[in-house]
Amino acid sequence: MSETATTASYLTKDAYERLQAELRELSGPGRTEIAKRIEAAREEGDLKENGGYHAAKEEQGKMEARIRQLTQILNTSVVGEAPADDGVVEPGMVVTVRMFGDEEKFLLGSREIAGDSDLDVYSEQSPLGAAINGKKAGDTATYEAPNGKSVDVEIVSATPYAG
Repeated sequence: MSETATTASYLTKDAYERLQAELRELSGPGRTEIAKRIEAAREEGDLKENGGYHAAKEEQGKMEARIRQLTQILNTSVVGEAPADDGVVEPGMVVTVRMFGDEEKFLLGSREIAGDSDLDVYSEQSPLGAAINGKKAGDTATYEAPNGKSVDVEIVSATPYAG
């Protein structure tokens, strides 16, 4: 249980439902379709030189990996409504920070919340995410970058992600 608590990700209800639907599609009709394609390619004969067979097997491997990923995300995520618009940094918020004199805007949480958005996403468990989680506009935080240097960050704003 403690490992799940440390690796859990926040998902909005909409993101959770979107991922459940994708998992259902891949696990049911997706698996059936790829199995049919593999069988049809098998019937063409020599598997060593059968490009269609190898392509379908590769696609099957990618699909099974995505199924495992979705299952893990759905089993370890914390589902909730969009956070309150109170300016406090927490998962599900679009955060604007000032670092190195420049402003950077990103979503705090899981890539899965953002869906097809172009927003950069930082996990709440990342060094930056952990440092700013719970802060509000005007607060500053410091985190250790991968190169070992301390980075100062000022919170400019935090608003709920609207999808």
